[in-house]
Amino acid sequence: MKRSIVLALLMGFGAVSLGVLAAQDGQMEIEVEQLEDNLYVLRGQGGGGNTAVFVTTDGVVVVDSKNPGWGEPILEAIQELTSNPVTTLINTHSHHDHVSGNVAFAETVQIVAHETTRDNMRVMRPYTGRTEPPANVFRDSGGHGIPMRTFLGTLTLGEGADRVDLYHFGRGHTGGDAWVAFPALRTLHAGDIFLGQRVPFIDAENGGSGVDLPDTLLDAHQNIRGIDTIITGHGGQMTWDDLAEWAAFNRDFLQVVRDGLSAGRSVDDIAAAWSLPAAYSHYDAPNEAGVRRNVQVIADEIAAGR
Repeated sequence: MKRSIVLALLMGFGAVSLGVLAAQDGQMEIEVEQLEDNLYVLRGQGGGGNTAVFVTTDGVVVVDSKNPGWGEPILEAIQELTSNPVTTLINTHSHHDHVSGNVAFAETVQIVAHETTRDNMRVMRPYTGRTEPPANVFRDSGGHGIPMRTFLGTLTLGEGADRVDLYHFGRGHTGGDAWVAFPALRTLHAGDIFLGQRVPFIDAENGGSGVDLPDTLLDAHQNIRGIDTIITGHGGQMTWDDLAEWAAFNRDFLQVVRDGLSAGRSVDDIAAAWSLPAAYSHYDAPNEAGVRRNVQVIADEIAAGR
């Protein structure tokens, strides 16, 4: 197995990027972005969601473990960064591109998630808008990799500079989205409830809600204190003000759907007429299928009396 490391300064947040080749035949490449002396973001083309690595005094806390097969490259990349053992793995939600690497972590690693996320991972049902179920690596592992410690509202791990705070404010991307804060570093991993500046993916089949999402985001913004930098689920880092804007974007989208349904318009008509508002022109171009899917999710919730 060959590895190469390349250092290059990145613009923004004073980050340092280390490209780490961490798989046989160069099939998987982990890019390591250093945010603080002891906090890194691991990315990889085709790897799935962003992985955070928080090096504490005695161990390493990892947040999210990417797609199937990416667990080992993550662990090898961590070995390049520190000799401390991995002690904790936190999953922000249950989607396969954030949890499948769990199976590569040792039995001694404590895996933590919201209770709903653990329950979703036991099933790995199809996502909203898809008919095929996601890869279920936990079936093949005999359940290894399923979280053994769960929480509902809040949970604190560690203390002092090593402290990690977990929060759940309600339904959004899924029913079990965890917000993972590193208070000493004023940094938060939001997972896919803030996947980047784009139209969200609302997975109603796994508990997500387009009606609740704006309030969930606002609650997080109002109740989590002392954060400057947000690690998103799939994009680059965002600021605390960006989260407030993200909440407003989703509230505006919800109101468009409510107004359209009140006017007797169909889901297809509402989706076709919607375009990215000028106030959010810096967001990624919307995916038409994603827009329609979200309109349908919200319409279904409203029809059910939400």
